[in-house]
Amino acid sequence: MSEEESLAATPLPKELVAFCVAEQEYCVDIMAVREIRGWTVATKLPHAPAYVRGVINLRGSVLPIIDLACRLGLPPREARARDVIIVTQIREQEVGLLVESVSDILTIVDETIQPTPDVASETAKSFVRGVLSVEDRMIRYVDLEKIMPPRPSEAA
Repeated sequence: MSEEESLAATPLPKELVAFCVAEQEYCVDIMAVREIRGWTVATKLPHAPAYVRGVINLRGSVLPIIDLACRLGLPPREARARDVIIVTQIREQEVGLLVESVSDILTIVDETIQPTPDVASETAKSFVRGVLSVEDRMIRYVDLEKIMPPRPSEAA
């Protein structure tokens, strides 16, 4: 086997940002993360879905803030000063994800991601791309594309 073929056969590592939501660990692809910042009180929007905390001003741009716990169907809680906003790129839009804390940067290969178990509800499976077993931790890999509802043009 040539060196080129050997390199092509080697799985490429991927980096993930791990974080806590409702005392559970989740992660997202680091390539979708633009920045991690402290909690800022969001301006509420009328008639927004319950999981939308509101918007903040991010260097002159309006950034919607998604309460990730609420979006994942977990119990809501009041935001605290120590909470974190992970600014992500979802499709063409920057979106802030409200989480409790960022815990780790993981380097994995796709083969280490296990499928979401069949015992999970369809809703859970739609948000969780898979599960990683890292040391003694089980970390859910969030599908960012599913966090934002499809736009009317995409749903048709």
